[in-house]
Amino acid sequence: MESIYDIIKQITLADEAARRAARRQWDSLAKPLGSLGVFEDMIAKLAALKGDIDVRMDDRRLLVFCADNGVVRQGVTQCESDVTAKVAVALAENRSSVNPMARYANCRVIPADVGILDFPGHKDVLDRRVRNGTDDLSLGPAMTRDECLAAMLSGAKLARENAADGADILLIGEMGIGNTTSSSAVICSLLGLDPAEVVGRGAGLSTSGLARKREVIRRALALNKPDPTDAVDVLTKVGGLDLAAMCGAYLGAAACNTPAVIDGFISAAAALCATLLCPAAEKALFPSHNSGERRGAAVLDVFDLAAPLSAEMRLGEGGGAVMLLPLLDMALALYRSGQSFGRLGIEAYTPQE
Repeated sequence: MESIYDIIKQITLADEAARRAARRQWDSLAKPLGSLGVFEDMIAKLAALKGDIDVRMDDRRLLVFCADNGVVRQGVTQCESDVTAKVAVALAENRSSVNPMARYANCRVIPADVGILDFPGHKDVLDRRVRNGTDDLSLGPAMTRDECLAAMLSGAKLARENAADGADILLIGEMGIGNTTSSSAVICSLLGLDPAEVVGRGAGLSTSGLARKREVIRRALALNKPDPTDAVDVLTKVGGLDLAAMCGAYLGAAACNTPAVIDGFISAAAALCATLLCPAAEKALFPSHNSGERRGAAVLDVFDLAAPLSAEMRLGEGGGAVMLLPLLDMALALYRSGQSFGRLGIEAYTPQE
């Protein structure tokens, strides 16, 4: 039977010759060298991932992994777990927050249930359930290691299926009440940080609620003692089903040489786990924005990725990832334009000391 480790073995290195060729194409255009900053880097990275300077983003899909977190029982959120199911249905019926944004960006939204609490199912929510929500991580492990690996494999397979179906780019989002708590615990464990440095207000906690959330995470880390050298152990003990599935999706996308966009704080935590399991998976990761959550940018810094947007966003659902698409479209329009120095009768810029 296939495992997530089999998929990891399929991840190869990026094509550096294609990256250099894309850089040359950028430098041939009638503009100052490097003047589109990280967008030039991103287009060159897309070329390196695909092994082709003819970069395409015509078919774009947002995979939203939905699951509930048992730690909600500790009062770490402003709302109850039933909101996860309601938003998952809204995503499927094109009436959640990210849907109008996705329509504008010509992006299909695909919600998947990997562990929504007591969810009866919906015809347009993919059934990828591993278990009925996680346990309360402040009282013990969130799930078993086998369940974590199953969630990771589920995410990897969904990414691979969409890539095989023609997706040019995948956006990775989430919906799960309480998942800023689990993702903060994962980041604290992996980076050796105190919850006071990492934990923010999530969807709008009061000052007392914030203090409670930080204490819950301290308790969870002390009780579960996740191994920071083993990302699967960390996800198992203090993570969530959505986080595990997202981690798997990043690995699955990398195995298929398909770009996968990081949304915000939560998906960055999942992407960090993916790169710890397979550093070569970084070739497929494209950050969209620096989250408004504390230490959001610092997580991206760990694997040396620069997000083009800093707008204090914390929507979730993949909203920040979707906002990246029109900007990439504009960068691609210039990249493909052929507006060279020669065509415009301008002397080419050259690198200066």
